[in-house]
Amino acid sequence: MQNICASRATRNEAALRAGPLQKAPPRGLLVSWVFAVLCLVGMPLAAAEIRADASKPAAAAIASAHPLATEAGHRTLESGGNAFDAAVTVSAVLAVVEPYSSGLGGGGFWLLHRASDGLELMLDGRERAPLAAHRDMYLDGAGNPVSGRSIDGPLAAAIPGQPAALVHLARHYGRLPLEQSLAPAIRLARNGFAVDGHYLRMAQWRLDVLRKSPAAADQFLHANEVPAEGHLLRQPELADTLGALAKQGRKGFYAGPVAEKLVAGVRAAGGIWTLEDLRRYRVAERPPVRGSYRGMTITSAAPPSSGGIVLVEMLNVLAAFDLQSLSPEIRKHLLIEAMRRAYRDRAEYLGDPDFVDMPTPRLLHPFYGRGLARGIRLDRVTASRPPEGLAAGSAGRDTTHFSILDADGNRVAATLSINYPFGSGFVPPGTGVLLNDEMDDFSVRPGVPNVYGLIGGAANAIQPGKRMLSSMTPTFVESDRGVAILGTPGGSRIITMLLHAVLALAEGRGPEAWVEQPRFHHQYLPDEVEFEAGALSPAEMTSLKEKGHVLEPLNRPYGNMQAVYWDRRTGLVSAASDPRGIGTAEVISLPTSLR
Repeated sequence: MQNICASRATRNEAALRAGPLQKAPPRGLLVSWVFAVLCLVGMPLAAAEIRADASKPAAAAIASAHPLATEAGHRTLESGGNAFDAAVTVSAVLAVVEPYSSGLGGGGFWLLHRASDGLELMLDGRERAPLAAHRDMYLDGAGNPVSGRSIDGPLAAAIPGQPAALVHLARHYGRLPLEQSLAPAIRLARNGFAVDGHYLRMAQWRLDVLRKSPAAADQFLHANEVPAEGHLLRQPELADTLGALAKQGRKGFYAGPVAEKLVAGVRAAGGIWTLEDLRRYRVAERPPVRGSYRGMTITSAAPPSSGGIVLVEMLNVLAAFDLQSLSPEIRKHLLIEAMRRAYRDRAEYLGDPDFVDMPTPRLLHPFYGRGLARGIRLDRVTASRPPEGLAAGSAGRDTTHFSILDADGNRVAATLSINYPFGSGFVPPGTGVLLNDEMDDFSVRPGVPNVYGLIGGAANAIQPGKRMLSSMTPTFVESDRGVAILGTPGGSRIITMLLHAVLALAEGRGPEAWVEQPRFHHQYLPDEVEFEAGALSPAEMTSLKEKGHVLEPLNRPYGNMQAVYWDRRTGLVSAASDPRGIGTAEVISLPTSLR
């Protein structure tokens, strides 16, 4: 114990003295530093001067959107698991305690880096359209979208990918049995957890939809009403499904009794799933998107996520300008114009790579970004041209993210979703599995926005077995100085939040700044700049309006970024969780035997 205290004290004392990337103690480190001070009492000074080996992280770290998930991932690392085992644990616990954001009935992307050989890949656990899906399934006889059909109920649900992804992650990259990694989630589902204020707000928002599914109402409500804060939410049927997955692997979900209950429940309520849909589902390992900016390498999500391409394209546009030499008003104008152009390409070109040929090399090429930059005027906007029939859409809060670094340098950035809060609001009886409504992420009709206001074209049209386009953007940013692991929920705004964070990192600011800074966003259509309080000064607002920008202030913050940073110069690790959410970040000192 004394050695653990000594190493923790050394690292955290050094973090307090470190340079520009360690200006303020991240919230997730506060408890660790208090512990370090207590450990130092009565210890010889030499014990506090042990130097970390900068070739490896001095500690592990986890930042996630819920304290129970961070704690469970911590325990998995302490039990001898690596970052990939911890990712299984955190994913599964979030499925239990954040049913409004992710779950076994959803999917996501896990960006992986294996330290032993440098392997980097994106594990694609995105949902797939059922085999009976077709292009016009959400349109009426006149060809117009039917309100709510792609959002509420089992017809809105695609075939989930998260269960298969967790099995794949454990089998191919972890070192613990799946049963051990899933055990914390099973316990929480069976024994329950106390719901908080955020849970209540999300449940109230989707109350009518949850009430339409008797199994969902029994699971997430109390006497058919939103439960009181502190209510112990138990999910025994979800615990049983997690148990089947733990014991049988993918067969515990995609075949056998669980699969039969899923399909029977969906079809009885008007959905189109079949057992063949479940049998055919497979995760995919895809090469991540790569780019560079100011000496940093960007590694991010690949299609069917648009996140990496749009992020790199925006950075390539901005690389044509010396941002630091320009006034704040001009800098923000340039950011907005870069966002506008990249989101325009998102709508026109991007989709499932197994179905669509995309001009990916061109979109990622620095010359293409410079070409887009030439079309930007510093004195006025470039107006977005709406396709015929476009209506304004909305943006919402959904999805979840976590970032993990282990003491060997393995890392995971994972963004998971069931789309809209509480997904489709439907639970097939006897399963405890809340289904996604990811079918809304397809282009229901070209030029018509989804629930987040994003438009799409033929590249993202509905086809049987196809994966819908996503904005999820789990990302690594690497340079000689260090490695950042980050991502966030936030629907259509995810990618621009990552842009703000990467630019802050380029300026030498640390994880606290990435997660805390006020944000603004433009997504081509609607042609307006959404912004949080404090994101634009009065002078900036005046300047942007004079250039022709339409400004739309938001009445509440958005996003929930989770970030980890390893400073390669010192070996020190820091982590931060977005103050907009309830998550926690921990820097974890492990015994030498587990490092």
